[in-house]
Amino acid sequence: MSADPTPECCCQLDRRGFLLLAASAAVAAGCESVNTGGTGTPHIVDAGPASAYAKDGVYSQYRSLGFFVIRRGSQLTALSSICTHRQCKLDAEPDRTFYCPCHGSTFDPAGKVTEGPAKRDLPTFATATNASGHLLVTVIG
Repeated sequence: MSADPTPECCCQLDRRGFLLLAASAAVAAGCESVNTGGTGTPHIVDAGPASAYAKDGVYSQYRSLGFFVIRRGSQLTALSSICTHRQCKLDAEPDRTFYCPCHGSTFDPAGKVTEGPAKRDLPTFATATNASGHLLVTVIG
């Protein structure tokens, strides 16, 4: 019995899914509205089964990784969990708005600034569902 030197991948992404995710990341990186102010390399986070986000609302379990998952109707999106003012982690409020505990900035459910000192809206990150039904989020920043 010989050991296979190829490590087992944690998630499978077919060619179509990869191309879709790569194209989404490229578009997001080129859009002004997606500018996080960060200079980090985009990376993909497997946010688990898309079915785990069945109800409308804000899911904050990936807040520490830089994003919230948001379900609105049939649409799943990922919104930055980092304030555009001084890069503090945001809190998701029960009314689906976002609050920065550092300096008081607030954002509406779509990530638009409603109260400063932040002047830039929250960036949205590209999402895709792979062949296994997992939500993949391309985080930039």
